[in-house]
Amino acid sequence: MKTCAIVGINWGDEGKGRVVDLLTADYDLVIRYQGGGNAGHTVINEKGKFALHLLPSGIFHDGVVNILGNGVALDPENLWKEIAEVASKGVSVTPEYLKISSRASLLLPWHRDLDALEEQRLADKMYGSTKQGIAPFYSDKYQKKTVMAGELFHPAELREHLRDLLEWKNLTLTKVYGSEPYTMEMLETWIHDWCEPVKPFICDTGSYLKKARDQGKRMLFEAQLGALRDLDYGIYPYTTSSNTLAAYAPIGAGLPSLRAEEVIGVVKAYSTCVGEGPFVCEMFGEEAERLRQAGQEYGAKTGRPRRVGPIDLVATRYGVEMQGATKIALTKLDVLSDMTEIPVCVRYRINGEETEEFPFPTELKQAEPVTVTVPGWQQDISGIRRWEELPEATRAYVTMIEKAIGCPITYISVGAERDSMIIRE
Repeated sequence: MKTCAIVGINWGDEGKGRVVDLLTADYDLVIRYQGGGNAGHTVINEKGKFALHLLPSGIFHDGVVNILGNGVALDPENLWKEIAEVASKGVSVTPEYLKISSRASLLLPWHRDLDALEEQRLADKMYGSTKQGIAPFYSDKYQKKTVMAGELFHPAELREHLRDLLEWKNLTLTKVYGSEPYTMEMLETWIHDWCEPVKPFICDTGSYLKKARDQGKRMLFEAQLGALRDLDYGIYPYTTSSNTLAAYAPIGAGLPSLRAEEVIGVVKAYSTCVGEGPFVCEMFGEEAERLRQAGQEYGAKTGRPRRVGPIDLVATRYGVEMQGATKIALTKLDVLSDMTEIPVCVRYRINGEETEEFPFPTELKQAEPVTVTVPGWQQDISGIRRWEELPEATRAYVTMIEKAIGCPITYISVGAERDSMIIRE
């Protein structure tokens, strides 16, 4: 058996989807183990360009089983729309090759409402949510006030459960936010329109994974976001509401006895950040806009312009440690090709003291970037497929990062397409 987790090292948006899409050919199963529809994994292959939000990025490979694990925030409405969208482009999505854990909790209709209402209440102190209901969902899950996907097979008990939740949730909607209440009729429509269509995909994925393990099947775990958005180890409270780390993969996938034998951490060749919160290396003005345009840095889910900056070696080194990365995939290196000099954030300065250690979240507000520049290569590298053929300055940039973060860079992306990758053995 071979197991591998593909995870984000920084703030998310590193390009995990394209790495999963590339490496899926070497695996039998691809498993999403946390997060929800706020993910935006962009994949470009021979079938077209796709922005996946819930579906695992292995869905485009024939014969590969894709699983949504129990750690996922399962939004039936968005999932069914996404299935229909990829199917319209010729991608077959059947219960044989897409399986949903019966223990995955359902994101209920009011979760998106609560997300937007709370961001509105926070005003200029908002967290930068995508308003997909993720934080209210996980809050309810840990309060034991969600329903699991498997309850759809027990309609009488499901409706009794929903009535109890409805009474409780309407108190928050009406008394706290002054919003309109939900009714059982609204929930009945939601069940009919969105839950029933995804019901054939729901099964005991724990038993399936156990059999797959015993048969020596190769498993690829796919994460959402990055280490700096992890609920426990990220830039709290500007994090997501789940654990984005590779250590959580077996738990969120559905079989805690599994282990990720290999962890491929994905790092962008420069830094990007969607949403609010501290972003020490952030660039502004014309310089930032040129980089944003060159990299087409806009959120796959929201379309929001991403905040951009140079590669942050302090944050990246921290992310590598938190993820336990054994290899690195460096993405979007080609975006830097026009730059005469490339800035690099090598340290932080906090209250006059320089440090290479990633600080406690509260201290990030006072942190300033210590930046140096390295020579650019000013040459189109998008057609190169061999390490030795890269310009000397490009190889120097990659090895500089590799040395600073203490982890080998094995995969180097020089374009958005599946095959635009240099593999260093």
